[in-house]
Amino acid sequence: MFKLVLNRIAWLVVGGLFIFSGLIKLNDPVGTAIKLEEYFEVFSADFSLVFQAFKPYALYLSIFLSSLEVVLGVALLVRWRVRLVLWLLFFLTLFFTFLTFYSAYYNKVTDCGCFGDFIKLTPWQSFSKDVVLLVLILVLLFTQRFLAPFRKISSKTGGVVVALAVLLSVAIGVYAYQHLPYFDFRVYKVGNNIPKLMKASAPMRYQYIMEKDGKEYTFDQFPTDKSYKFKEMVAQNPEDGPKISDFNVWNDMGDFTQEMFLGNRLLIVVHNVSKTEPEIYPEINNLLAGLEKSQSPKVVPVVLTSSSSQEFDVFRHEVNLAAPYFFADATVLKTMIRSNPGVLLLQNGVVVGKWHYNDLPTVEEVQNKLK
Repeated sequence: MFKLVLNRIAWLVVGGLFIFSGLIKLNDPVGTAIKLEEYFEVFSADFSLVFQAFKPYALYLSIFLSSLEVVLGVALLVRWRVRLVLWLLFFLTLFFTFLTFYSAYYNKVTDCGCFGDFIKLTPWQSFSKDVVLLVLILVLLFTQRFLAPFRKISSKTGGVVVALAVLLSVAIGVYAYQHLPYFDFRVYKVGNNIPKLMKASAPMRYQYIMEKDGKEYTFDQFPTDKSYKFKEMVAQNPEDGPKISDFNVWNDMGDFTQEMFLGNRLLIVVHNVSKTEPEIYPEINNLLAGLEKSQSPKVVPVVLTSSSSQEFDVFRHEVNLAAPYFFADATVLKTMIRSNPGVLLLQNGVVVGKWHYNDLPTVEEVQNKLK
């Protein structure tokens, strides 16, 4: 009886967790691809340069691996080809366990992206989660006699369900890539006040780790005794710190971060010119021309890019992009919007609209967002 109960718990948890994890990643396949690129960078530096060859295919791998998680989870829950599915889950989880351990032990990738931006896990939390999952899969492998096929679900019906899971998973990922994530869990989502999130919600408290005579000491205030040697400063309430700490906008004239929060700003985000979509810019130019003519309410267009000034000057003349441009960090721009180019509408620093280049707004849509 105990083995049966344990089997049922493991069956539901493993199947449900894989479906949940896969769907969260498919919600934002570009974000998952960015995380894969981080791993490829680490492995190419630590093991072999061959991993660099995978970078151009990160998006395809993102959708494939995320869909595989969902499909295996569905197959397990409907008990379709249980033995094959369990072994695939085992080796997949074993691989993930190695990744998370390596990242945690050597502090390589600080966020595994297991649950996208929905749930942030530290490297050691990710490793612990994978170890528990691996144990549960081993339980299922040793008690798989309790996972006999359902009487009302034939092998053929189970195969149809799994095939539908394949089609639906891939469709979800492709659609999210061609538009924007269905659910935005990032700090630049619609409704967020960027300047407010750049400030701490409460005074920060720190502990100071000091060393003296080979021993470590912890102080709540920095010691005035100069015989102590400073080692580390640790935040005691990091949850009260700024949610956005890296949003900076500049050009050759200086810092223009605060100017981005004045009035109505239409941000044209170009991650980099080498991977953007040039054929979209005539539509963007039409939008900017329409906003300039309307003047009610007044909307100031601004381009943000991480490309060099030389690259962007050549590019903007090629596409006739008539708007002032500024520079920002590439990671920040990818966090702001997954589309390259993408459009954000700010009203006094509050994000009131976000659009993928496949869903560019009309002048009327922009104006309605500002009412």
